[in-house]
Amino acid sequence: MKKIFFSMLILFAMNASAQQYDFDLQGHRGARGLAPENSIPAFLKALEYEVTTLELDVVITKDMQVVVSHEPWLNADICLDANGNRIPAEKQKEYNIFEMTLEELQKCNCGSIGHPGFPEQVSEPVVKPLLSQVFEIVERYVAEIGLAPIYYNIEIKSTLEDEEGGLQPDIEAFAHLVFEEFEKSGIEPSRIIMQSFDFRVLQLWHGKTDKYPLAALVANAKTWQDNIADLGFTPTVYSPYYKLLTAATIKEIQAAGMVVIPWTVNTTEEMRELLEWGVDGIITDYPDRAVGLRR
Repeated sequence: MKKIFFSMLILFAMNASAQQYDFDLQGHRGARGLAPENSIPAFLKALEYEVTTLELDVVITKDMQVVVSHEPWLNADICLDANGNRIPAEKQKEYNIFEMTLEELQKCNCGSIGHPGFPEQVSEPVVKPLLSQVFEIVERYVAEIGLAPIYYNIEIKSTLEDEEGGLQPDIEAFAHLVFEEFEKSGIEPSRIIMQSFDFRVLQLWHGKTDKYPLAALVANAKTWQDNIADLGFTPTVYSPYYKLLTAATIKEIQAAGMVVIPWTVNTTEEMRELLEWGVDGIITDYPDRAVGLRR
């Protein structure tokens, strides 16, 4: 009898661990845990693990080009200057992308150092690509290998501090440049999500167009109700830091008409817990760790 009982327990545990889910798997900055962030190799690496969405960030150059980059400066952790030299951390904001032309920016290598926080990342020389290049290369690659159409979750990296400090154009000009790139891409608007922590951006887009889904990024400890009140409308996606969520709040947010996609979830155990709680998607640096969870 004991043998049967323990056999049943083992079988139950195996079935629980093998449970799979339908969810939106988003590769954070492509696949930052595996390849240089926000680079063409990172986006193609993410597609190897059949992500449904590529998450990325955009900033603006001196000649008003929309470039894929998390910071509006050269991050000393990952970038070399145009002469191949390390950038002092205390001076990294002096390497302001908004004061560089695209030609000047693309002389800088942001992949060979390797990010110290991601030991599995394979280093290689990369430049910060244009958003238009990402669209073109990814769309062509997806068509060539026969994948389902990919989605894009694009963050406008904007803050009032950066605007006042000369690290970005004014918010209306910034939003307009990004909107133009979306329009020129020819990609179905439902496949491009515009996200931001800067609620001014979301409010601006909400007032001008309803073509593109909007995602509210959240890092503060306010209630979701207070954040939506601050925003002034209900976005398509509510995207908080994952540790701010509980099973109960996920249900509340979904009942209010929003999709819940937390960031940045990097262990399989935490992914599984959030999926058990009912999140609609997960943003992760390691899409490979989510493969066994996908139905």
